[in-house]
Amino acid sequence: MERCQPSGSLYIVATPIGNLKDLSPRATEVLAQAELILAEDTRTGAKLLHVLGIGRPMHALHEHNERRATPSILARLREGCEVALISEAGTPLISDPGFHLVRAALGAGIRVIPIPGPCALISALVVSGLPTDRFVFEGFLPPKSVARRNRLEDLRQETRTMVFFEAPHRILASLHDMQAIFGPERGVTLARELTKTHETIRSDTLTAILHWASQDPSQRKGEIALVVQGAQAQSEQGSEASRVLSVLLKYLPARTAVAATHEITGARKNALYRAALGSLDR
Repeated sequence: MERCQPSGSLYIVATPIGNLKDLSPRATEVLAQAELILAEDTRTGAKLLHVLGIGRPMHALHEHNERRATPSILARLREGCEVALISEAGTPLISDPGFHLVRAALGAGIRVIPIPGPCALISALVVSGLPTDRFVFEGFLPPKSVARRNRLEDLRQETRTMVFFEAPHRILASLHDMQAIFGPERGVTLARELTKTHETIRSDTLTAILHWASQDPSQRKGEIALVVQGAQAQSEQGSEASRVLSVLLKYLPARTAVAATHEITGARKNALYRAALGSLDR
């Protein structure tokens, strides 16, 4: 193997999430000139390089070997190698490997250069119709129901738009848990197979999207992102909860009215009980 010239940098290269036309000319140039390409999945990486007509050395870098492989990669970088990191699709490090390598490279004084491009997180967010000025990315929710519900409970009062990735076989369970914890009327966008032939983008309430996905098996296939409306600010939520509670108390027992108001608005049950008791005392 030839010794690389002393000008090593680590390039973080975004690749298409579906449509190959989304690969930037700069990304193509960097991949063509890299002396080593690190790929989360070398099979997917090899297909991309074949389409581009690029033949470069490629090594695997994934969650199971990243820490172990990092020292040898740093050694190559110190020798002057130009190294490019790609994920299976989209922007590396976004729910993909690379964080430990980048942190180690920066700690070693090695230049890390971003090559921007496709990112499913941003693509789903900007077509959701939900606020984009402040948002939070939650990645994949825990696969087990109890842990998933606990995490969603932690996010119940999050006012920023939330973006999640989800596996096809868990999408219905996640939507069901979101409906139960965030409330049936919370807005959500399901973005599936973005930029691909069967791209689907649909916005509605959690209840409506859950029903739609339950009825259409095709919506439970491929890569899925969920963009969920944030909770109302406490002052707005309190006002809405008070209005809903006052209406329900006219027709329902206090306990039932409180439970229904909690499910509709997400307001805390203790506060609702106090408000209900105060209303009944008047």
